[in-house]
Amino acid sequence: MPKLRSIFMMILIAGALWYVYGETYQQSGTQGAWREISNDINDIKESPNVIATTEVINQEFQKIVDWVTDHLSKEEQQDQPTLVKPSLDKPTNQTFSVHNIEIGDNRSDVEKQVGEPERSTLNEYGVDWVAYHQNYHNFFMVAYDSHDKVAGLYTNQDLLTSNNNITFDSSRESVLSTLGEPLKGIQKGFITYQTQNNQEHATFLIDNNYVTIFFDKHENYTMTAIQIINKELEEQKEKYFAQPSKLLMEGFEYQLFDLTNAARVNHELPVLTWEESLRKTARDHSVDMADNNYFSHTNLEGLSPFDRMKEDDIVFQLAGENLAVGQTSSIFAHEGLMNSQGHRENILKEEFESLAVGVAFNNDSQPYYTENFITK
Repeated sequence: MPKLRSIFMMILIAGALWYVYGETYQQSGTQGAWREISNDINDIKESPNVIATTEVINQEFQKIVDWVTDHLSKEEQQDQPTLVKPSLDKPTNQTFSVHNIEIGDNRSDVEKQVGEPERSTLNEYGVDWVAYHQNYHNFFMVAYDSHDKVAGLYTNQDLLTSNNNITFDSSRESVLSTLGEPLKGIQKGFITYQTQNNQEHATFLIDNNYVTIFFDKHENYTMTAIQIINKELEEQKEKYFAQPSKLLMEGFEYQLFDLTNAARVNHELPVLTWEESLRKTARDHSVDMADNNYFSHTNLEGLSPFDRMKEDDIVFQLAGENLAVGQTSSIFAHEGLMNSQGHRENILKEEFESLAVGVAFNNDSQPYYTENFITK
């Protein structure tokens, strides 16, 4: 609709110019028309009659503009879907549910309740994160197993219910008091991989699921997100880092984009558009860091993010970059960025309009993440 409004305004202005200067335009071409307009204005601007007439025309024209803008605004409002937060019930079979969905539910039942997904992308467990939302409101992701049963859940929005009164208002202290000591490691074959429990997240084994709760240190360490992974799905992931692939690279990229927009909606900010032309810049930098074993906004040739964007013919008025390395997934990368002040400011910067994400893996399968934000 904003584009339609702009086009309509241009038509009105062009029509007015044609009415006054159409003959000149036909005689002299576009350049001649503008030259004639300039000359005419200089010749007649001192005439009282012309000034009075111009004021009347301006007033009437403004009435037309206001009427059109008002009607287009109403049409835009009518086009927006009505967003309603779901009525959330206590879980029936599990300790936790997300959007009234629990581990073990059927995909058909999930989509009967919430509709078709917005995106499906490969995750580190070898299955897809399936994202459901309404323009990033009521955002959550589901991982399904080979039998179309819910095997994983994630949300960073207030869609959680529990049987132990843990909510998104819960503090880290109250979560640990309720759930006890978090796990120190997860066994995979003969290797125990240490879980990096810290003040920003903690992992527990509950109902045969690995439940990771994330905390926001910028909001007094209250709960900010939850990931629930069925034990069988976790065991499918044989090593700490997943096996790199093009599909996993693209999965991490789109997941980071979606997670960023879901966080922006939480803070009542406009969602960002995906900037495909910028993905090459972001991905190239991740590849460069992974291949050459460094981690910096300035590459080995001394080019800043803004230099690299300009080299790739990216036009922008405002730009920013976030980097992360070594996190096992897009979720852990995003939650880590949200707990870092400068990165958080980029994610939640109201003036940014677009985002592209680029991911690459080094020889040890560690992912490098680059987020590039711009306003054109």
